[in-house]
Amino acid sequence: MASLKLSSSFHDTTHTFQQPFPMQIMPKTLKLHVQTPNNSITVSSLPSLTSKTHIQNSQKHENDDELQVFTEDHRPLHQIWPEVQGSSNWNGLLDPMNSHLRREIIRYGEMAQACYDSFDFDPRSKYCGTCKYIGTHFFEKLDMADRGYSIHRYLYATSNINLPNFFQKSKLSSVWSQHANWMGYVAVATDENEIKRLGRRDVVIAWRGTVTYLEWIHDLKDILHPAHFSDDHSIKIESGFFDLYTSKEHSCHYCSFSAREQILSEIKRIKERYEGEKLSITITGHSLGAALALLSAYDIAEMKLNFTNTGEKIPITVFSFSGPRVGNLKFKERCENLGIKVLRIVNVHDKVPKVPGIFANEKNKHQKYIEDKIAFPWSYAHVGTEIELDHFDSPYLKRTKDISCAHNLEALLHLVDGYRGRGRGFSSVTKRDIALVNKSCDFLKEEYGVPAYWRQDENKGMVRGGDGRWILPERPRLDSHPPDTAYYLEQVLKFATKTTLNAL
Repeated sequence: MASLKLSSSFHDTTHTFQQPFPMQIMPKTLKLHVQTPNNSITVSSLPSLTSKTHIQNSQKHENDDELQVFTEDHRPLHQIWPEVQGSSNWNGLLDPMNSHLRREIIRYGEMAQACYDSFDFDPRSKYCGTCKYIGTHFFEKLDMADRGYSIHRYLYATSNINLPNFFQKSKLSSVWSQHANWMGYVAVATDENEIKRLGRRDVVIAWRGTVTYLEWIHDLKDILHPAHFSDDHSIKIESGFFDLYTSKEHSCHYCSFSAREQILSEIKRIKERYEGEKLSITITGHSLGAALALLSAYDIAEMKLNFTNTGEKIPITVFSFSGPRVGNLKFKERCENLGIKVLRIVNVHDKVPKVPGIFANEKNKHQKYIEDKIAFPWSYAHVGTEIELDHFDSPYLKRTKDISCAHNLEALLHLVDGYRGRGRGFSSVTKRDIALVNKSCDFLKEEYGVPAYWRQDENKGMVRGGDGRWILPERPRLDSHPPDTAYYLEQVLKFATKTTLNAL
């Protein structure tokens, strides 16, 4: 694999503020002193850090006449949701961007961001590598209780794989798990008003990306591994992604089932629970989490889990943020044949979507010949429709050589908010708070007065006990796997085998 040189800037873990914070931008819910990336906890919907004066001043970047390019789609979402989910590959919805689609991209992006916001990656914590909140309080703790979704299951993966820089481990001897990392969640729309608005009961799978920024891409070896999810062994995926998705550790309570087995059994359980209802499966993730989102979408479709008992097809949509290539051209073609809809949102200055497959990829018109005839072993292809954004278009963002900024999810959602279409400039449509950009990076121009890496737990999670001493409190034990996981997994495999035999 060709080497990719990365800036060492994201190894810096010390950020001090030389000037006092302006009082007009300090939210009441935060106490900021010294902030480091390793201790930042971010939440998508927070009180605005930006003052009224700042908002007024920032409007100088937006021409009122140009805003007329945006027209609100007054059709209710429940009438057009299949189109928004990609039934027609988003034809006519991207340039200019449909108002419903913009909001849905941001909404699913925030569900992916929640995986970062809730993850404990402090190596000094004995809970490092786990989620900070139990499932019943997950959305509430992240100020997302109004989203209308409930957690059905947490997802875990074993660290015993060939992507060592992806996993967080505690430096302490007494830890919650020696082998597992929390990877994301499965949630289901349960609020009746939200189900009515969406036009169906939506099942969301959100995958966590890496909190070590871009170090993990050093571990990609460009080695393609047969997916083994079907009889066609020419369908291949990157070996690190395959290991992360399929490996398990029998001695670990959280990783006794692989991430793949957790996903398949949970989708089977949800289908049975809501049999007879109109369902959709939406999978989202950022960075390496985007790779897992695509891989799990392919797996669900290949295993025929996206069909009801009456044979009605359940649409599968992937909203991928800053994702790398996952598999070869055969993988891409199979995903398309299975009807998986993928919308990839990328920043043109981000390096991650350009790997692996630097030399042989979907942009090479001879890729099929290279892959079939020459059997070139490092051939990769992106799947789906791409929205290409450029952070140079935003007047709020500074020019920086820190490539972790170009890869930041909150920055990408900021660009989605301001995206008009190709060559149409930038204007904030949903008026999403620009302060969110700096939650876990230093990307906003200094003139907006928003501190870098500003979001953290109050007192960094420490509480004062009855004896006056400050301690990190004990946390409730996280949910692992439902006791009927093995049963539903067995049903999945039986159904897939039966379907294959009938096809023969």
